[in-house]
Amino acid sequence: MMSTDHLIYLDGKFVPAREAKVSVFDHGLLYGDGVFEGIRAYDGVVFQLDAHIDRLYRSAKFIWLNIPLTKEAMRDAVLETLRRNKLQNAYIRLVVTRGEGDLGLDPKNCARPTTFIITIPAQPLYGEEAKRRGLRMIVATTRRNTTDSTSHEIRSLNYLNSILAKLEANARGVNDAIMLDSRGFLAEASVMAVFIVKDGELLTPPLYASLLASITRRFVMGMAREMGVTVRETDITLFQLRTADEVLTCGTFGEINPVVEIDGQPVGDGKPGPITQRLIEGFIKRRSDPRNGTPIQGARK
Repeated sequence: MMSTDHLIYLDGKFVPAREAKVSVFDHGLLYGDGVFEGIRAYDGVVFQLDAHIDRLYRSAKFIWLNIPLTKEAMRDAVLETLRRNKLQNAYIRLVVTRGEGDLGLDPKNCARPTTFIITIPAQPLYGEEAKRRGLRMIVATTRRNTTDSTSHEIRSLNYLNSILAKLEANARGVNDAIMLDSRGFLAEASVMAVFIVKDGELLTPPLYASLLASITRRFVMGMAREMGVTVRETDITLFQLRTADEVLTCGTFGEINPVVEIDGQPVGDGKPGPITQRLIEGFIKRRSDPRNGTPIQGARK
């Protein structure tokens, strides 16, 4: 558990966790009005930090949210928060809300965004054991929002759509839920991207299938191609999902995990598949390489 003396970056200051507070009138709390990034640090290197910062600012632009820091200043704030908490391996939650306003919906009543950064020691979402035993999942009845409504390319604070799917998974006693888009094609899991393997090819849905432009997903695609695996973005039917040779998920917090069961049926032979295992091993080798991230101690102070 995080110490109450652990430092949180809050609007330009570093304050103990017990003193880090936002207003009950903050529109991030009242309406889910804001953006965030989940980031990981491995062995003193923040994995894909610049890509996460870029995505944060793209999300903010889409919702007309002017972040009160430059990208460089935000990057430095993340690194300094890690340094002050003496963390080399961590999960980082970077949040920018619309800021304090009133009980009206109109964002123009919010004078200034609120920015905070939380850094904590963390294991992968499902633990290291999940990489060996695999995940049990269901296909949720909750569908992803359409791309012309609340786009999942925005890393928004509003995660109710995912929470509903996760509640279904909890009720069924499994690890997580796979979600379909409004057309009935595969989208993603509640908080992770999804790939299937069929006949040696690695397949994943395109961004128009109502999914987040996942940074880990993009990294996995590039890594697979380096390994000589054919990778394709294509619509994936429920039939293709359930008859796949392998299914795997990936995300910043979850990392890469094999899926061994969907809706009570085994995936393939019910064991983690060879391509999934190669990707897990490759990711572990690459995640703390400074070429794939930003050293914590090497940044400007």
